[in-house]
Amino acid sequence: MIHQLTAVDPRAKIGKNVTVEPFTTIASDVVIGAGTWIGSNVTIMDGARIGKNCKIFPGTVISAIPQDLKFDGEDTQTIIGDNTTLRECVTINRGTKALGFTKVGNDCLIMATSHVAHDCILGDNVIIANGCGIAGHVEIGDFVVMGGLSAVQQFGKIGKHVMISGGSLIRKDIPPYVKVAREPISYAGINSVGLRRRGFTNDKIFEIQKIYRAIFQMKMNTTQAIEYIEKEMLPTVERDEIITFIQNSPRGIVKGYGSTKE
Repeated sequence: MIHQLTAVDPRAKIGKNVTVEPFTTIASDVVIGAGTWIGSNVTIMDGARIGKNCKIFPGTVISAIPQDLKFDGEDTQTIIGDNTTLRECVTINRGTKALGFTKVGNDCLIMATSHVAHDCILGDNVIIANGCGIAGHVEIGDFVVMGGLSAVQQFGKIGKHVMISGGSLIRKDIPPYVKVAREPISYAGINSVGLRRRGFTNDKIFEIQKIYRAIFQMKMNTTQAIEYIEKEMLPTVERDEIITFIQNSPRGIVKGYGSTKE
């Protein structure tokens, strides 16, 4: 199922039932899982580790060297999980010695012309819409949806179940379960529609709303809000995840709409 008009290095490890369309190039240090479809004019370079049942559309470039002047030819990887789709002209660079790899999780969809830079980690079920730019060392949690033409500054962190409005410029970290929008980017409520689709109960959604009401709407700074949440709200997985994310955010999280607090 590999077209004769491809350039596939014989040392590449290609799984069963892989389809490779014409004019695609696959380097030697590449592993491709069973059932994956690779369209025409795709370039897969050394260090690529691609999972099972992926779909890689024409023009995509996987595992090119980082666009980082500190890169010195070190042996690094690009890891793509199972059942992930990369649409036309997506570019994903391999890691540097800082982390050693760039990773995209399982069941992700990265739409046309988006870029994932070196040393990024994307979780499972992430959707990146068309034309997004994700700079180096960014971490994106499971079930994040990123609107088209958005950009994330290097070393940014985005929590699980976040919904990002199209055209956003993300310079601050975004804690889990929220929506963000506007310019400058700011809190726009919790992602209640997405949470319901993923099986969160009304009680759990209400709990998350109470937590973010304290953080963004009760006229406390972030430190005071965390102290209030720890004192007044029972510990749960979601509560502790939000607190831990905020406490481990050196650049700080996005602000509430119209907020001036630090």
